[in-house]
Amino acid sequence: MSEHFDAVVVGSGFGGSVTTQRLTGGGLSVCLLERGKSYGPGDFARSPAEMRGNFWDPQDDTYGLFDIWSFRFMEAVVSAGLGGGSLIYANVLIRKDEKWFVRDGYQGTAYEYWPITREMLDPHYAKVERMMNGQVYPFGDPPYDRTPKTRAMRDAAERLGIGITDRDAIDSSVPQWYLPLLAVTFANDGEKPIPGRTIREAIRNLHDRDRQTCRLCGECDIGCNYGSKNTLDYTYLSAAKAQGAEIRTLAEVKKMRPHRGGYEVIYADHREDGRLRTVTCDKLVLGCGTLGTTYLLLKNRAAFPAISERLGDRFSGNGDLLSFVFDCTEDDPSTGKTRIRPIDGSHGPVITSTFRMPDDADAPGSGRGFYLQDAGYPGFVDWLVEVGTSGESGIKRMARFLLNRLVAMWSDSPKSSIGGDIIALLGDTRVSSSSMPLLGMGRDQPDGRMSLRKDRSGDAWLAVDWRDAGSKKYMNRVMRFSADIGKALGGTFLENPATQMLNRTVTVHPLGGCVTSRSSAEGVVDTWGRVWGYDELYVVDGSAIPGPVGANPSLTIAAFADRCSDGILDPAQRG
Repeated sequence: MSEHFDAVVVGSGFGGSVTTQRLTGGGLSVCLLERGKSYGPGDFARSPAEMRGNFWDPQDDTYGLFDIWSFRFMEAVVSAGLGGGSLIYANVLIRKDEKWFVRDGYQGTAYEYWPITREMLDPHYAKVERMMNGQVYPFGDPPYDRTPKTRAMRDAAERLGIGITDRDAIDSSVPQWYLPLLAVTFANDGEKPIPGRTIREAIRNLHDRDRQTCRLCGECDIGCNYGSKNTLDYTYLSAAKAQGAEIRTLAEVKKMRPHRGGYEVIYADHREDGRLRTVTCDKLVLGCGTLGTTYLLLKNRAAFPAISERLGDRFSGNGDLLSFVFDCTEDDPSTGKTRIRPIDGSHGPVITSTFRMPDDADAPGSGRGFYLQDAGYPGFVDWLVEVGTSGESGIKRMARFLLNRLVAMWSDSPKSSIGGDIIALLGDTRVSSSSMPLLGMGRDQPDGRMSLRKDRSGDAWLAVDWRDAGSKKYMNRVMRFSADIGKALGGTFLENPATQMLNRTVTVHPLGGCVTSRSSAEGVVDTWGRVWGYDELYVVDGSAIPGPVGANPSLTIAAFADRCSDGILDPAQRG
């Protein structure tokens, strides 16, 4: 027997969560189906044993947080959990630049046309920023002013002659550095920012657990165990649950089809060994991400024969590029010599600041625009880096330490303090203390294509054909500027080895496949997220984005979903 709802939402990322809250708030009965588990404070994996089971692969009976997709020329990292990508993203909330909503048709090798505009999304951007309780990193206040990586990025801007500005005073025609809005709670309203304070909530979170203000631990991208991130489960989904939404986790949708004027959805209940269950609805909303939604529609295409031939088109990695700066140095004013410059990438949230580099649309001749951001990481990575890069010198330090201890025991040395020996064992910690990753993203070419490929057993798998040939000029521009940052910090620049040696890119922001368009000849959905040819079937996630956002895309996806929700609740708005 099936259950019936006014609306079923598939996926709880930035599209699905926003839509679930808006529709329940509008009086509809809503069932949210999320394939992953629920993660509250303290639930995220940290030990090696926990990490081993922290990947998504139901065929191997693992239902973890990270879902790694490997394609011919690229890898993609997405999330499986209640709250979707918000559980592992770096919290940045940046609106898509007004002039980057291009309407020029073919640009280079890819067709890119945005039928939606910044003006259409601005009121929705503002609503999402408030709901996500966006706050700027309080870099000017102790102890936040001691964040070395933020200071390093600002110093690099000064040395490169790049303007330092406020997020509300950006001059789009010139390169600039600023502190963006972050979906992180550094302080309660009316209080000074202090790490580790209990967060006051207007609505008790659905985990029913206390949260703490940001502990500056760099663990944003592996799940915040303190609840400091204002992820979708603490914001939109907690509100939706309070409004009456039915939220089901470990519910992986397998099939869907039109049914009696609405839709039928069949999902595997992983709480009961994959038992198939059925729900029906008047409105079906797909929000399971670029890869998930496109894959689901491709697999169920026979049930939707009128869907656009453009399904799978215009894939983009949002220009994601990872690089590294090692061995940063600075002049010691007391000695006139060069010394290690501390970067301390594990201190602070993963991203604190951003460079914005203009696009041809802002300043002709600039090239394709992009953002470059400091990247943090968990503290345990420092230990892994030191062990992994110390090589022979590390072995020698360990041997010397053990030899000294054996000699001391054999000779009955009176020296009981061995702090100096331990310091020598650790070495100068140069690599971990003076290095950091750099995250680039921007306007690559949305010329990828997603399709299904079958293996020998007949199972269908998602394939992505995206190659960097059309985006080489853009990628080279990002890499040159990243190298300039390394030089300005007196460090050594290193491209991502996977890109440099294996010609593979890694994206954490896949976009496209079901793009917003003016007609079914151009894309899959209209400007309200409605699938062409199917009433009350909607796509509200990154797959509907018709090209690279340029900036971190989560805010734009959420704003688009909020606008789509207006149209679902009040069809008269759609005209």
